[in-house]
Amino acid sequence: MGRIEPLTDDELPPESRAILERHVADHGSVTNMKRTLARSPLALRVLLEWYPLRDAVSAAIGDRATLLFAHAISSQTDCLICSTFFRRLLVDGGEDPDRLALDSWEQSLTQYGRQLARDPNDVDDRLFAAIAARLSPDEIVTLTAFAGLMIATNVFNNAVRVELDEYLWPFRKSAP
Repeated sequence: MGRIEPLTDDELPPESRAILERHVADHGSVTNMKRTLARSPLALRVLLEWYPLRDAVSAAIGDRATLLFAHAISSQTDCLICSTFFRRLLVDGGEDPDRLALDSWEQSLTQYGRQLARDPNDVDDRLFAAIAARLSPDEIVTLTAFAGLMIATNVFNNAVRVELDEYLWPFRKSAP
């Protein structure tokens, strides 16, 4: 059970309602995480900036690489909601999230994401050089800011224990 209940449509503050209406028009559904964030219109607005950052990262590295990067971060932080969300996208794309075939670039990218989630002070020079060999400084800034927002989303979900949305239940990772 979540520590803070998501708001129903009737409970939404007017500013949050407006933000979520724009979000639905642009991206579709409203999840438990967004309904919980709606208690703070500012927090909701800030964390929804994930979408434009994701779009900018996708423009630089491609949709699949962006998905792999976000999945690596969410798996590293053990965020049930986000890691399951990205598992669903991988499955929907015809992949097995437990047996991903990664080329050397994707391996570097996912290692970078995991390291940022684990300890950003310990990104080694070789790993950073592998990222810098493919991306411009501006793209690295965008990628790393996206990682920070992804981590913030994971922290929010984990700390508040937002409940997994029902549509994601079939995509949960099986226990070892």
